[in-house]
Amino acid sequence: MSVLVIGGGGREHAICVALAKSPKTGKLYCIPGNAGISQVAECVPSIGVMEFDKIADFVAAHKDITMTVVAPDDPLAAGLVDYLEERGFRAFGPRANAAIIEGSKAFSKHLMTKYGIPTADYREFTDYEEAAEYVKTAEYPLVVKADGLALGKGVIICQTVQEGEDAVREMMVDKKFKDAGSKIIVEEFLTGKEVSVLCFTDGQTIVPMVSSQDHKRARDNDEGLNTGGMGTFSPSKVYTSQLADDVYRDIILPTMNAMNCEGRPFKGVLYFGLMITKKGAKVLEYNARFGDPETQVVLPRLKTDLYEIFDAIIDTRLSDIDIEWTDDACVCVILASGGYPESYKKGVPITIGKLPKGIVLYHAGTAFKDGRLVTSGGRVIGVTAKGKDIEEARKKAYDAIKDIHFDGMFYRRDIGIKL
Repeated sequence: MSVLVIGGGGREHAICVALAKSPKTGKLYCIPGNAGISQVAECVPSIGVMEFDKIADFVAAHKDITMTVVAPDDPLAAGLVDYLEERGFRAFGPRANAAIIEGSKAFSKHLMTKYGIPTADYREFTDYEEAAEYVKTAEYPLVVKADGLALGKGVIICQTVQEGEDAVREMMVDKKFKDAGSKIIVEEFLTGKEVSVLCFTDGQTIVPMVSSQDHKRARDNDEGLNTGGMGTFSPSKVYTSQLADDVYRDIILPTMNAMNCEGRPFKGVLYFGLMITKKGAKVLEYNARFGDPETQVVLPRLKTDLYEIFDAIIDTRLSDIDIEWTDDACVCVILASGGYPESYKKGVPITIGKLPKGIVLYHAGTAFKDGRLVTSGGRVIGVTAKGKDIEEARKKAYDAIKDIHFDGMFYRRDIGIKL
């Protein structure tokens, strides 16, 4: 039973590694894949994640493929799962009418407001002049979000009126995030501790994974620009069992039920970005897929066969699966290209020495050029380690970084330190 994974980043590498461990996975394919993924799967770099016809034709030509896992946000929002199912193929991931929970922040805010799911107060704007006028008198700090998909970078925290005006202009006039900023959300700034909770769901049953915490800012001490994520650790230091029960009751289960009530049943992985405030947990954002780089610390702790979980979700029988996790901790530190998240060079040679035992490198932006490993993206490699606790895991990860080098390489040195 062969499997095709769609995507080519660190998240997809982690998914491929987990699927490759399953005795039920035959041959593993990945479109387009990357240099790291090519060590566990046959990569098809000639096809892009948005080339639906070519993807479906590939599945049709490889009759051994019994499951296609759609991992990235863009093809999910655009309806790749729908397209594959219409062609008669089994696919893992939400259909487009459910993936909108990530594809439109306005939709997700409306959903939470309608069904009483705790989130920040907000205003929605499609007119630039109205938005610009509003941020002049709003309470600061505030958050300006592009409505659509923006590679995890469409959120700007503004401390001053000037920053608010700049953010609105960049999104709505300068089109910094292209059409994603045609509509924006201006949101109350929440204070507290951030937690990421990913959940497996088949629309009838929803099962939380172990918690994690992402680090979005490019530099230490949460300074610099927002990125797609510079590192993560699991479990969260603040997500207690009591808090987990409260979140399941007040946020996770109500979200699944709300999507069903809206006629948009969600099947796949539903990501909850939470802020733990003094008044309890509130939703910062939803993602309609595995988070990146959260996946890189969550899946290494999964004991249950990932293929079996995906298979059960597709068939709406998740309640039959007993999902188990290890009790250890995991830390992932992202090695990034100089200049990321803005402009950066590609094709820079990467050297990797002899790594300590137990270190896993999840490739995010790598390729082979003339037989040599080179950079091909902003986030290049996720250095991942497990330990009995966060401190042991982060020490192992940072020790391993000493054996990896490429010109311009930078990384945060504080992953796993903060609460």
